[in-house]
Amino acid sequence: MSPATSTRPKVALFATCYNDTVWPGTPIATVKVLERLGCEVVFPEAQTCCGQIFTNTGYADEAIPLVRGFVDTFGGYDYVVAPSGSCVGAIREQHHDLAERAGDAALVRRVDSVVPKVYDISEFIIDVLGVTDVGAYFPHRVTFHPTCHSIRVAHVGDRPQRLLQSVRGLTFVELPQATECCGFGGTFSVKNPDVSISMASDKARHVRETGAEVLVAGDNMCLMNIGGVLRRQRAGVRIMHLAEILASTEEDPA
Repeated sequence: MSPATSTRPKVALFATCYNDTVWPGTPIATVKVLERLGCEVVFPEAQTCCGQIFTNTGYADEAIPLVRGFVDTFGGYDYVVAPSGSCVGAIREQHHDLAERAGDAALVRRVDSVVPKVYDISEFIIDVLGVTDVGAYFPHRVTFHPTCHSIRVAHVGDRPQRLLQSVRGLTFVELPQATECCGFGGTFSVKNPDVSISMASDKARHVRETGAEVLVAGDNMCLMNIGGVLRRQRAGVRIMHLAEILASTEEDPA
């Protein structure tokens, strides 16, 4: 199924700060998928962090300038798409409260007008474009970790799994105890390293049990956490973001 629209949807890509810094291949893959599906994608260069790392660590006042920056940067677009359920969830859950904390009624109104336009890539593809088969090809055995923020805050549901199951050649394997946290939790892993390591080790064990060649998620920070354990265990499991799988084709395989 392809989007039946007379005009190309104009999408602003919110790459997220950590993807832009560490995993630029993920936002590049996002652009490839969206353009394949007929979207016009722009990259607002003024974008920066959504602020969740400050808010989640208790520095709410320091996050307020980032909320202002977000609405300044993305306020003029019809759609804002990010390859991160975590950041999308934080924008939905935190930005209104932060604007109220600032005591700025105009900022509250601007946040409330922008937030409904912000989508995780899986939501945008399925809910807005009406697509499940994006024309991807990935002939590998894959399992999927649904990250905490994506399912509990952004509420992306099973959209990522539906997209993966529509990829040609892909063998999808359910991950045991899939909804258990991987132990990253942003600065949680820094403040509670022993607990985090134990949780990540449990998650890595479940990944190995699937026999998957590739572990996929919608948030690279969680993949980094689980992938670090798998790498140290020499498990031979690749980690890949959902967008990278969806961008893969027979002509340009990932």
